[in-house]
Amino acid sequence: MSYLPYVIGAYAVFALVLLWDFLAPRLQIRRELRAARLRAARERKPSGPALELNR
Repeated sequence: MSYLPYVIGAYAVFALVLLWDFLAPRLQIRRELRAARLRAARERKPSGPALELNR
């Protein structure tokens, strides 16, 4: 009886979890920075006189 498939599977799951642990915070930081930039751009946009509708 060989435990090789079990060991390979366990190491594969470990590698996937380790990779996810590495990538998840970076993706969240990127998403939050993008949201902050968009929010800053909206707040920076000049709020001049209201545009009137023309027909």
